[in-house]
Amino acid sequence: MEELRLGSFYALMSALGFSSANIMVRKGTSESSKNNGAFISMVITALISGVIFIGIGLSRGWPLLSWEGIFWFCLAGILTTFFGRNLLYTSIQLLGAVRASAIKRLNPFFAVLFGVGLLNEPITLPLMLGLLFIFISFTLLIYENDKKSNRQHNKEVSVDSEAITETHKKKTMKVYNVISKSYIYGIASSVCYALGYVVRKVGLSEINEPFFGTFLGAGVGVLVFILMAGFKERYSISVKTSFEKFEFWLILAGVSTSLGQIFYFLALSKIEVSRVALIASVEVVITLILSAIFLKKVESLNGTVILACILSMAGAMILAMG
Repeated sequence: MEELRLGSFYALMSALGFSSANIMVRKGTSESSKNNGAFISMVITALISGVIFIGIGLSRGWPLLSWEGIFWFCLAGILTTFFGRNLLYTSIQLLGAVRASAIKRLNPFFAVLFGVGLLNEPITLPLMLGLLFIFISFTLLIYENDKKSNRQHNKEVSVDSEAITETHKKKTMKVYNVISKSYIYGIASSVCYALGYVVRKVGLSEINEPFFGTFLGAGVGVLVFILMAGFKERYSISVKTSFEKFEFWLILAGVSTSLGQIFYFLALSKIEVSRVALIASVEVVITLILSAIFLKKVESLNGTVILACILSMAGAMILAMG
């Protein structure tokens, strides 16, 4: 019973950590910001997980390493820490904390699909129902985005027929209206995270030390980010400003993300994976509450978005129980 209570507490703290990070990224960035905080977040994750790994190694002994496990952890780091987190932070920056958090529920959606396709996991009725809830949630967000785009078009056009005709021509770009660039970042992030989870699972089967995997993955993410800074201006600006400018909210976001990961691993060490995933899925609701308190002037919420958040959380819970 004590293990259950402690594990449940860790899972709830993990959800709070990730939710807080969502809010802090939003407060620390705007749509035009060149630095979304992803790089400093990776550095902080590498430092915190590295210190914990060294502490565990000194007190309990070092794990047995293998080149195969190291390879899978490095690949997981590229997928989750570099691509997944960078895209997630960009999604939060452009969409806002609540919408990005709801889209993040696509992680288990894709994880289930990859699990079925790559790991031959069975398809069950709860899995199908959970996937349906998450898909409906995402569809609602796209519908809300489409309505928002149409309202913006209506504001920009004049009442004369020529302008209206031109507006109808613009609406032929249906893909852009339905799935904007901002939402694509969130979808791509979910795909990368889901693939990364599968790869990390393989790595843990070779080296059963999650903090080493987190440390190595975050370290690889930092190195890839620095490498990309030599080719892309945005990455270069992120690296420079992370060390030259003290960005309070982005640093706090990095700490919160790292703590969210650590508490998630601690929860997994106490209770079963399904229960951890079930409790951690309340991240969406916590983000919704925190956004209503701290982002009143930044984010606009409506019934459609709130319903999408509830459905996405319900879908994640059903997947966890199934």
